[in-house]
Amino acid sequence: MAMLGKRRSPSVRRERQPSRHAPAAKADDGSLTIERLAHDGRGVARNAEGKTVFVDAALPGERVDIAIHRQRKRYDEAHVRERFNAAEQRVEPPCVYAARCGGCDLQHLSVAGQREHKRQALVDLLKRQAIDSPEAIAMLAGNDAGYRRRARLGVKCDAQGQVHLGFRARGSEQLVDIDSCHVLAPPLAALLPRLRAQLESLEAPRHVGHLELLLTDADVVTVVVRQLRDVPGDEQRWRAFAARDGFACALRRGRESTSLVWLGDRPELVTTVDDDGRRPVSLSLAPGDFLQVNAEINQRLVDTLRDWLAPRGEERLLDLFAGIGNFSLALADDVASVTAVEGSNEMVERLRDNASRNGLNVSALQADLSAPGTTIDALIAEHDTVLLDPPRDGADAVCRRLAKSDVARVAYISCDPASLARDAAHLLAGGYSLSRLAMADMFPHTAHLESLALFERPRRRVGGLESPISGGKH
Repeated sequence: MAMLGKRRSPSVRRERQPSRHAPAAKADDGSLTIERLAHDGRGVARNAEGKTVFVDAALPGERVDIAIHRQRKRYDEAHVRERFNAAEQRVEPPCVYAARCGGCDLQHLSVAGQREHKRQALVDLLKRQAIDSPEAIAMLAGNDAGYRRRARLGVKCDAQGQVHLGFRARGSEQLVDIDSCHVLAPPLAALLPRLRAQLESLEAPRHVGHLELLLTDADVVTVVVRQLRDVPGDEQRWRAFAARDGFACALRRGRESTSLVWLGDRPELVTTVDDDGRRPVSLSLAPGDFLQVNAEINQRLVDTLRDWLAPRGEERLLDLFAGIGNFSLALADDVASVTAVEGSNEMVERLRDNASRNGLNVSALQADLSAPGTTIDALIAEHDTVLLDPPRDGADAVCRRLAKSDVARVAYISCDPASLARDAAHLLAGGYSLSRLAMADMFPHTAHLESLALFERPRRRVGGLESPISGGKH
């Protein structure tokens, strides 16, 4: 596993930068001083006319000579041609592909600097909705190398027949060839050179769209091949390769199919939550099921939820966007009852199977949570704690309903801070307060951040008993 590089001395002068972009739109765009980082990790500066310029791989305080590669009405996008000084938090990227590969966009910033940037980005996006963050924001962090247990790699065959395997360059459809990866789990990273050799041995590598890699418990590696057209000889080559190298392999045929054709025995794919002293929860899954990329941070999220909710065994928990049961099954022993709702019929069936295999009494239902109806309203009314783990577009419709409910607490796991801020505004308008907030560094070396927020209704005493104050209609 590669180690983080040493800090660069701030006295470094006139460092010429490799470019991952096409030639600049202008021949001479001048030098700028970077003022801050945008939420996506790019440096932000202003040119002589006051126009905003977003600069790739530049850090606050650095004076850089830029080349503009995209011009917009309100801003320009640029990359660095020369850097005249280095920010204190600049480090040597730990990956040899960092200058070109779009998989990681913050490897030039120290890990501590990355986490502080993400924390501040979360605070800023909430503030745009006039939401004040709690004074203390928890930081859920772990290893910054070898953390990815799933990934999708692009495959392309050029006009000369050369096979390319890797991630796309930032802002481009061009693939950056890789033979190693700093953030892939070691069993997956070790497979990269062999996958390239396998692709080069195929009769028709141009008919492979991409490869999906998955690592589950007991270091079971699965490779899913997107086979755009049937090539019987190549199917046999994949079968033999998987058997020889000891991994599971499946095909998805055509551009849109989600069904799997296993080449050899279908493996048992399992991931475990709470394997550190509590009763472990074993989750069976299939390629394509939602699975948190970073197992260590996933466990930190579960632990933090349990700590914040401090269940006493009497709570009725409603888990919306439940997936295969990652959170609902982990918390099931701590509460009186759990109802889990998921949009995918296949994942609902998997959730039920997972509840059964773990001996947990969890009710699982299928519903479209992007357009919730009376069934969801009734479920909300029957529960006192709601857990949300929506996709990137958030839980707008659900949060509008929760704002009018009597639910005492809403725990929200977010993979997009802008969606969280929008949904939080609904909850606060309905009488909730944002009582706890955590930044989860699920994807080190990228600008992507996840977060966990706890919203609570103020309590009132009625006849000596406490009850939440309802949001009512608004």
